[in-house]
Amino acid sequence: MAVSKTPVTSSIRLSLVTGLDTQGAPILKQTNLSNVKSNALDQDLFDVANALVGLQEYSVHKIQRLDTAELIEMV
Repeated sequence: MAVSKTPVTSSIRLSLVTGLDTQGAPILKQTNLSNVKSNALDQDLFDVANALVGLQEYSVHKIQRLDTAELIEMV
C-alpha cells in the first residue's frame, strides 16, 4: 500500500548560547516558535528567525525548522 504524507504544522527552534561551561563548551538554551504555516518557505522562516535573533540577549548557535506531518495509508 502507498502512504501519503500530509503536512500538519511547523515550528522554528532557536538554540542560543547563554555562556560557557567549565570545559569551554557552549551552554545552550532553546526556544520554540509554534504555529508556523507548514507551507512557509525555508528562506522566509530563516529571515524571520534571524530578525528575532536580533531581539535576543544571546547569540544564535543554530536555527532549526521542525515539521510535523500525518501519514495516511492510501486505499
